[in-house]
Amino acid sequence: MKLILIQPYVSLRGGFERVMLKIAQHYGAPIYTLEYKPNSTFPEFGETEVKVIGKDLPLADALPYRAAQGLKYGYNFYNLKIKEDYDVLNPHISPSEWIRHKNPGVLWYCHTPPREVYDLYEARMKYRSYKEKFLYSAMTKTYKLISGRVIKRIEGIATNSTNTKNRIKKYFGAGSTVINPGIEYGNFSNKGDGKYFLYPSRITNTKRQDYVINAFKKFEKGEKKHKLIIAGTLSPDPEHQAYYEKLVKMASGSNIEIIKNINDKKLSSLYANSTAVLFAAINEDYGFVPLEAMASSKPVISVNEGGPTETILEGKTGFLVNSPEEMAERMAYLAEHPSDAEAIGKKGRRRVEENYSWKSFFKKFDKALESTIKKKDEQTTE
Repeated sequence: MKLILIQPYVSLRGGFERVMLKIAQHYGAPIYTLEYKPNSTFPEFGETEVKVIGKDLPLADALPYRAAQGLKYGYNFYNLKIKEDYDVLNPHISPSEWIRHKNPGVLWYCHTPPREVYDLYEARMKYRSYKEKFLYSAMTKTYKLISGRVIKRIEGIATNSTNTKNRIKKYFGAGSTVINPGIEYGNFSNKGDGKYFLYPSRITNTKRQDYVINAFKKFEKGEKKHKLIIAGTLSPDPEHQAYYEKLVKMASGSNIEIIKNINDKKLSSLYANSTAVLFAAINEDYGFVPLEAMASSKPVISVNEGGPTETILEGKTGFLVNSPEEMAERMAYLAEHPSDAEAIGKKGRRRVEENYSWKSFFKKFDKALESTIKKKDEQTTE
């Protein structure tokens, strides 16, 4: 299987980077990307073949950070012709799927349609100046126009959850196959209760760390023994940096610690010694955090929306809540009932082992690749 992964950037530590890494390792596949920052992503990428490609667009540097990124990514993937021999191209984060414009045989693993173009468009526009609103509005319309044409030609689309599958249908009018990513549950363990709640996720407003801080402040009014630890990657994006500064101010005066850019070993240790794990992302596509928590035999308290509603069994492997007040109540319950927390954690571990293995992922992914090759060959012979 000659597979090539296509991705705009390899520069962070997150869920989709984990999926890409596992695919690259499993198939011995190269990754074509426009940006590679080995010091800020998983070090295992250094053991794979990462090819930095594309042309610089000097004029883009005059644009706001996200607009410059979008223009650079879109231009390069839309115009790139792959010269290397391959069976299937496997793009990930949009607009890498635009590679289909000049190259047949594409299986797009869509982690999500770009949310600031669709479901989070209005929320993001609120924080932009009038000039930025005009620019992003024009770029959004262009993105939708080009994507509508390109996606119709893509041979196959796979995705991480039913939640994302529904978005793909809603925004692109396209069908897709759900292939849940797996988890290396052998890398996680339970080492006791260190009297803290953990929220590990990229530091960005879509992950809603402010929601968790508000919940913890309500919780600590009645209980002072536990602390809250927020841990995650922080990108150079000015919007993310501003959000981080907001969180620091919110956390002031409370027993809250915010840790930036931790490695996997430290993260596993934080999971292993936590009381429970919190999750508050806005309508998350899939969500590795709840799975990693369950793999660590820890209860999960998540917002009742998005991918976590598919992986968490309410009252059995964790809790789904509808407000910071409810989250605070569940935190208090677990803090006061450690034996129940332990039992919930054990059930979570069993669920992960039985349902979320990489073996299962690749069994389904192989079939999707074979189907893509068949459609590519049919087009070639027509």
